[in-house]
Amino acid sequence: MSGPLVVLGDALLDKDLEGRVERLTPEAPVPVVDEPSERARPGGAALAATLAAAAGGAEVILVSALGDGERGRLLGRLLDLAGVEVIDLGLAGDAPEKVRVRAGGHTLLRIDRGGAGRPGALSAEAELALAGAAGVLVADYGRGLTAEPSVQAALERIGPGRPVVWDPHPKGATPVPGARLVTPNRAEAAAAARLTPAAPGPGAELAMAANAGRRLLAAWRAAAVAVTLGARGALLVEGDTAPRVFPAPPVAGGDPCGAGDRFAAAAAAMLAGGALVSEAVAGAVAAASHFVAGGGAAAIDLGAQRPAEPGLGGHHQGGGLRAAQRLAAEVRARGGTVVSTGGCFDLLHAGHVASLRAARALGDCLIVCLNSDASVRRRKGAGRPLVTERDRAAVLAALDAVDAVVMFDEATPARVLDQLRPDVFAKGGDYALAELPEADLLAAWGGQAVILPYLEGRSTTRLLEEARSHGQDAS
Repeated sequence: MSGPLVVLGDALLDKDLEGRVERLTPEAPVPVVDEPSERARPGGAALAATLAAAAGGAEVILVSALGDGERGRLLGRLLDLAGVEVIDLGLAGDAPEKVRVRAGGHTLLRIDRGGAGRPGALSAEAELALAGAAGVLVADYGRGLTAEPSVQAALERIGPGRPVVWDPHPKGATPVPGARLVTPNRAEAAAAARLTPAAPGPGAELAMAANAGRRLLAAWRAAAVAVTLGARGALLVEGDTAPRVFPAPPVAGGDPCGAGDRFAAAAAAMLAGGALVSEAVAGAVAAASHFVAGGGAAAIDLGAQRPAEPGLGGHHQGGGLRAAQRLAAEVRARGGTVVSTGGCFDLLHAGHVASLRAARALGDCLIVCLNSDASVRRRKGAGRPLVTERDRAAVLAALDAVDAVVMFDEATPARVLDQLRPDVFAKGGDYALAELPEADLLAAWGGQAVILPYLEGRSTTRLLEEARSHGQDAS
């Protein structure tokens, strides 16, 4: 992914008051919530940005209006903790707030307040962020930001090479023409398409979603519409092809709060990384299901490392330096050892896997510094790499031994290593330690470069030679 993922939309402050219920009040047949504990987290577009940053893989910038009161300031601190850069457009008054009163994992009551102020116009800083984005997620919560003329004009100027994903709201603006993907839920899709809600049953629901998706595809002039169906997954309408359904894996229990934001954030990140729309929707369904099973928005811990999500790669997913830096900081805070290695990893083979496992065994996390396609070509020649950087990163991130992947364009990973400052740099191959340019660099901060044993006869070059030999024999 070249450039940040920009999330634009209405930010909210969400709070959960979680207590226990053992009796009803004598004044009315309603539960008494005893000793509730309060927990605040980003909500709305701020939640979508937080989830995108937690998944890793790219820098995340939130363009929103936080408000100038106590709630807005708290929201800003939470976003900073989440690793999200904020471009605040200004809001007259305080940030809107949603409070859920919960007990036993169930929501008993929700209280909404604030948010009457109008956001400011798009700033020059925000326009620059949008212009340099790898992808844009519009998280519309119907509070006016997406309807601002300056915002609409900036979004319409984004070229087709940079995907715009629009998560709409019934009270929000119409998605700009040319959006790569629009992600209404079934109720939003039915309302926008002016259809009556579907009768009970999966068949009727899918028929309604397909009909709504076709209507909205034309009305919004979007490239694709994915109607999210909760526990049933999502239905994708794209071009003239038949609608495709992406079922969700079974989830026992969980909390669906925030699942739509997780879906949209995952789809936007994958599209920004070069995925096809169908790949992005499949990955987003898996991510949202994993999120719900893990407790949804109520389970977000801004200070904890998030586990891997199915279909999205390793713990900090893909090639994000900031995500890898957060991982390294978390490991060090626990007194652990950060290990790094580097290479092209073109045509991953048993030798690579053995080296990666050996490197991971040296510490408590392994960050792989991966040569970009351009870097591989300079080292190996015009015919390499055989596998693109995106696919090489995805394969590496899927390995149990790998905790994060960071791309670099230079001849060596020195710049990335200087920013990560690992305790150990491990290199597999037939080297002498003096031949490793990384050895002196690691020594500068007290780290150690080491050589790992490698499996004889395992190399990408040898695989290619054998493939050519077999091809000649066959001819």
